[in-house]
Amino acid sequence: MLRTLIADFKVVFERDPAARNALEVLFCYPGLHALSLYRPAHALWKLGLPFLPRLISHVARLITGIEIHPGATIGRAVFIDHGMGVVIGETAIVGDYSLIYQGVTLGGTGKETGKRHPTLGTQVVVGAGAKVLGNIHIGNNARVGAGSVVLRDVPSDCTVVGVPGRVVHRSSRTGPLEHGQLPDSEAAVIRTLVDRIEVLEQQIAQLQQRPPITMAVIASDATTDDEGDCCRIQDRAIEEFLDGCPQR
Repeated sequence: MLRTLIADFKVVFERDPAARNALEVLFCYPGLHALSLYRPAHALWKLGLPFLPRLISHVARLITGIEIHPGATIGRAVFIDHGMGVVIGETAIVGDYSLIYQGVTLGGTGKETGKRHPTLGTQVVVGAGAKVLGNIHIGNNARVGAGSVVLRDVPSDCTVVGVPGRVVHRSSRTGPLEHGQLPDSEAAVIRTLVDRIEVLEQQIAQLQQRPPITMAVIASDATTDDEGDCCRIQDRAIEEFLDGCPQR
C-alpha cells in the first residue's frame, strides 16, 4: 500500500502543471487525500468489515467532495484532478495511471446486482462532468470528452464525445485529452443532413420547371456521378455518427 500511495503522490507532478512543490501537493490536493483515505478503507473492506470502511468513505467525501466506495478497485498512480463531485461506485474498476476530472460519475444504470459499474483500462482520461454508466469496459488509453454520457463499451485508443457517447476518433498515439479541440459530432451530422435537404430541394425545383413528358428521364438522370459520390460520403458521415468511427 505504501508504494501505491507514493505512486499516487508522484503522478500529480506528471499530470498537473500547477503542482509546484511537495508540500502544496500533500496538503492542498483533495484527489490525493481521497485516494489516501480510500486505500485503507478498501483494505478493510476486503477483510469483510461491515461499517468502518463506509465510515472512512463518508468522512473522505465530507473532506474532499469525492465519493469513492470502499469496494471499488482503483489502480496505482491514478490522479483525480480537482475532484469535486466525483463519484466512483462499488464495483467500478479504474486502471493504473488513469486521469479523472471533476464531476465524473462511474456509476450504475439501475438496481442491478453484481458487477454494475464500469471498468476503466490503463491510462484512461475521463473529462470533467462525464458520466460512465453500467457494466461496460473502457479500453486502454481511451479518452472520454467532458460532459459525455457513455453507455456502451469503448475500444482502446478511442476518443468518445456526446450524449450518448460516440466514438469520434481512433489513434494508437497516447497523449492528454485536448478538451478545447473535441469534434462536435452532432453539429457535423446536422450540417450533413441540411446539405442533403438543400440538394433534394434543388432537384425538386429543377423537376418542377420541366415539362411532364420528360419527368421520367430527368428522374433517372437527376443524380450525377459527382452527386452520387457526395451522397455516399454524406451517408458514411451519418453512419459514423450513429455507430461510431470505423477503424482507420
